[in-house]
Amino acid sequence: MKTTQIGEAKPGTPLSRRKFLERGAGAALALTVVPRHVWGGPGHVPPSDKVNIAFIGVGSQGLRVMLHFLKQPDVQGVAVCDPNKASADYPQWDTHEFSKSVRELIGVDSGWDWLSPDQALPLTHALKVTSGVAGREPCQQIVNAYYAARQPSGKYNGCAAYRDYRELLEKQKDVDAVVVCTTDNLHAAVSAAAMKRRKHVFCQKPLTRTIYEARRLAEIARETGVATQIAVGNQASEATRSLCEWIWNGAIGPVREVQNWSTRPFWPQAIERPSQPQPVPEGLDWDLWLGPAPERIFNHAYLPFVWRGWTDFGCGALGDMGSYSFDTIFRVLKLEAPASVEASSTDRYDETYPLASIVRYHFAPRPDMPAVDFSWFDGGLRPPTPEELLENPPAKTGDAEEDNEGLLFIGDRGKILCGFSGAHPRLIPQAKMDAYKQPPKTLPRSPGNEREWLDACKGGKVKPGGNFEFSGMVTETLQLGNLALRAAQRLEWDRANLKVLNSEAAQKMVAPERRKGWEL
Repeated sequence: MKTTQIGEAKPGTPLSRRKFLERGAGAALALTVVPRHVWGGPGHVPPSDKVNIAFIGVGSQGLRVMLHFLKQPDVQGVAVCDPNKASADYPQWDTHEFSKSVRELIGVDSGWDWLSPDQALPLTHALKVTSGVAGREPCQQIVNAYYAARQPSGKYNGCAAYRDYRELLEKQKDVDAVVVCTTDNLHAAVSAAAMKRRKHVFCQKPLTRTIYEARRLAEIARETGVATQIAVGNQASEATRSLCEWIWNGAIGPVREVQNWSTRPFWPQAIERPSQPQPVPEGLDWDLWLGPAPERIFNHAYLPFVWRGWTDFGCGALGDMGSYSFDTIFRVLKLEAPASVEASSTDRYDETYPLASIVRYHFAPRPDMPAVDFSWFDGGLRPPTPEELLENPPAKTGDAEEDNEGLLFIGDRGKILCGFSGAHPRLIPQAKMDAYKQPPKTLPRSPGNEREWLDACKGGKVKPGGNFEFSGMVTETLQLGNLALRAAQRLEWDRANLKVLNSEAAQKMVAPERRKGWEL
């Protein structure tokens, strides 16, 4: 339910605000042009140049993403949406994280302590964090306070709050774009609904929970022509471009093997469905939170955050982290789809992902590149240390993720070792890197992942690099790995027809049944 309403566009307007935004301030309308400095001084962005954004899904990660976008001068937050009114059980990655981040955004030194109660919140036996407050009403307060601090009156009440994204899209007429930070199983439903209403979409990773959803979102994005982008910042990085230029220039010869390892998961996996119901918290629409997933009793084993380990709601370690590294690997090696995939793991469970797994993909040759075998490791598993590092291993940084995650390209004439998603690439051993003459920078550089999307929302001609057509292709491969994990067999894959060639059980998981009313 909407708790605050913003003024809607007047009937009979000859050109919608969104189309005006796309065409730019020079559109042929009978408007008085006012110099920018009259609106608000140097650096001020007039309303006509701003992208009106609705933030759909404002739990812990949604709150973080919302704060980041609000800092952009050409963004206007007009609405927030979440099935949860508010609760104090969201994980913070640092003590006082939410309160400190909001104070920094607004520009104050005190207040907002209630956002960070900082109660102990165990995620697993090895990882304990502190609790924070999130949900649609806290985030609405944050947006209104941010803009109030920039008004001469010190008052602002222009951000609406909705429980249901469908009501938001129906009633909030001034929305140009949406930022989707829901659970994985709602990404497709929300993004598809927004695109069909010609709203630009920025979506958290992984793009979707299923292969069919990924294919469908790519199709809708292509049909509607709206600006789309996935929250995979490394696609816009200098490191990704350097990797492409080095490997395409023959730095290590033809690449025939890739290894990628992650410390995830740090949420519960390998557990059974809870049998005992718990009271649904006040302010939570449990049925809406379930989305297309089958109905079940409420239990805190599912939320918040810990839903990632459940096959009906999340995509496990592979979906959560592979979204980053697979993006880099696909670009560097010009991949499209594997011919086959198989997986091994710790004990399998019917409804949750295993504690640790290895997934092996085989990709056929591409026009200018040979066949490649790509191995994914998670849950603390990792490949053997490269021989080149045995005598002079890299110094430990003290960061558990950086020290224990990585990406290795293995070519006929050498190896390139990187951070998990491609950061800090270097030939190994160090002597080879010291002697390497880097090729010219030939690829266009990016202004940043979010900036690519915002510029496209405003009519820019450069398609965002993480658009849904590319990211949909990557996501199909991610989720095929999860199918192999659940099916416990090697899968032969026909991407053109979305067909598992040798397993009826796995084929059913390509496009699993959805609850009535949640069709795409």
